[in-house]
Amino acid sequence: METVKEKKANRLKRAVEQPIFQEWQQVLRWSVFKQMGDAKQMYEVVASKVFPFIKDLGDEGSTYATHMKDARFTIPSPALLTKVVDLLDAIPMEDRDTKGDLYEYMLGKIASAGQNGQFRTPRHIIKLMVEMMAPKPTDSICDPACGTAGFLVAAAEYLQKHHGQEIYADTKSARRFNHDTFHGFDFDSTMLRVGSMNMLLHGVENPAIENRDSLSESHAGVEG
Repeated sequence: METVKEKKANRLKRAVEQPIFQEWQQVLRWSVFKQMGDAKQMYEVVASKVFPFIKDLGDEGSTYATHMKDARFTIPSPALLTKVVDLLDAIPMEDRDTKGDLYEYMLGKIASAGQNGQFRTPRHIIKLMVEMMAPKPTDSICDPACGTAGFLVAAAEYLQKHHGQEIYADTKSARRFNHDTFHGFDFDSTMLRVGSMNMLLHGVENPAIENRDSLSESHAGVEG
C-alpha cells in the first residue's frame, strides 16, 4: 500500500499523502528488513517493532484492533525467521491467487484445518458470484461464514472498480463504504484476525467482522 502511495507521489512530483510509514519507521518495511544480513538483528526488529506495528494498524475500537489485540509473535528463533523470510521472498506474490494457494497450503499443515470447513474458494468462483450479484454502494453485504473474508474483499474490489466515484463522492459515502457496508461472521479467532487484516489491506478501514457466537438468537435464526 505504501509502495502504491510512493509511485503516485513520484508521478505527481509531490510528497506522499498520509504515509503509512514515517521516516524513522522505514526499517519496519519488508523490503528493508529482509535484506538484513544479521539474523539476530532482523529477529529483534520484526519481533519488537514490526509485529507491534502490525497489531496497532487499525483504529481504536475497530474490528481489526479488536481481533489483533491477542495476536502473538510465535516464530521462536532468528534462524527460523530468516528461513521463512527467504522462502516467502522467493514466491511471486503479484498474482493474488498465489497468496490464496499459500494460505490454503498452510491451513493444510495445521492439524485442526478442515474441521470447520476452512478451505479457500478459488478466486474465479468468488469473482463470478460477486459479478452475478452486482453489488451497489447502497447495499449491505454479508458473508455469514466469512473465513479470511475473500468474498467481502472481492465485493469491495467490485465496488471500487464500478462505483469508485460514487463511493468517494463525499465524506458520508466514504464512511458508509468503510464502516457500514461489509459484515462478516466466523467463530474461529484466527479467521476473524486474518479476515480483518485482509479487508484493511484492501482499503476497507472498519468492516464489521464479528464472532458468530456473539450473535443473538434472532440473528442466528436469520443466518440459518
